[in-house]
Amino acid sequence: MMRRVMRALLPGGGVLVGYLTRELLSKIFITAAVIIALMEVLALLEEVTEIMSRHLGLSGVLYYAVIRLPLLFGNAMPLAVLIGALITLVQLTSSNEISIMRAAGLSTAGLFRLFLPAVLGLGVLCVVVDDQVAPRSEIAQARWWNSTAPAPNGVTRDVWFRTGMTLVNIGGVAHGGRELHDVTVYRRDDEGALQKVIHLPTVRYFINRWSGVPDHALTVLSPTRVEDVALQDDTRLTLDWPRALTPDVLLQMSENTPLSIMTMVRVLHNAFPSSQSPAFFMTEILGRIMLPLTFTVMLLLAIPVVYIPPRAGARSWLPVWCLGAGLVFVVFQGLLRALGNAGTLPSVVAVFVGIVIFILGVVTVLLRIEER
Repeated sequence: MMRRVMRALLPGGGVLVGYLTRELLSKIFITAAVIIALMEVLALLEEVTEIMSRHLGLSGVLYYAVIRLPLLFGNAMPLAVLIGALITLVQLTSSNEISIMRAAGLSTAGLFRLFLPAVLGLGVLCVVVDDQVAPRSEIAQARWWNSTAPAPNGVTRDVWFRTGMTLVNIGGVAHGGRELHDVTVYRRDDEGALQKVIHLPTVRYFINRWSGVPDHALTVLSPTRVEDVALQDDTRLTLDWPRALTPDVLLQMSENTPLSIMTMVRVLHNAFPSSQSPAFFMTEILGRIMLPLTFTVMLLLAIPVVYIPPRAGARSWLPVWCLGAGLVFVVFQGLLRALGNAGTLPSVVAVFVGIVIFILGVVTVLLRIEER
């Protein structure tokens, strides 16, 4: 072991980076697999009865488990990075490999830099999965789940969204998002004043258009009058909703599935319908972009375990404290993100404050340990 580490530290031997990267990534992916398996079991315990009641059988259970993997992967990775880094560093410390690296002149900061490329690369991978794979898989899952619903009105859920100056309320989504029930359209002028309220029992999507037959009356509002206009029973109204408002988008809004960064940017420029506030999308964009930095914080939180005396081994409580600090970081970030999504905190503050606080805290702890 000593020969292997010393050989890796020799000039021209970039073996050490590869060795540490393999050790770290193997631990992270094994940990992620365990966490994802636990999350899958919990999700299936909650949904398997519903899947069987829809007569989807074992294939339905397997499809549900597989289609949810990208979302679960993104949710599990921050904690997997922390636990994987802890396991790797404790193993290196217990086997005296950290001591050998220190004897060869490698500092704690140098060790951190050796691990950093793997963590940043993993962060970029998770950004791609969260931004491109997870939204598609979640839409496919929502489409499948909605189209197999036994209720005639599909999924009954009160959905609100805006498109331009028009507000829309939907009572139910059916047939994979291609049929809407109990739809109320509130049309406003450029100043936000309500002009018309139209209620349609059913709206269907056909040839890239949404249309439906309104109730027997169309209510017209103005600053001076409220008037009911009688309509013929077969009057079909083609709604002037944007072409971007497809059945998949309706499902996304009804199920709150994730969006890609480009789609959220379009929402912020009022070029895409949405059911959330601009603050929500800005916080989500920043949080997703900063995911590699979040992984870096997780790695930093695990670094203090390299100061465990080799003889202490598994008896040291330092890994437990590092794991606890990581869990506090996850909870603290989640709280700030929730405040940012609600617009209570500015998005930049909600995303960056927790990261900065924990980076400064870990660096302070490491400096104090080095001074001893």
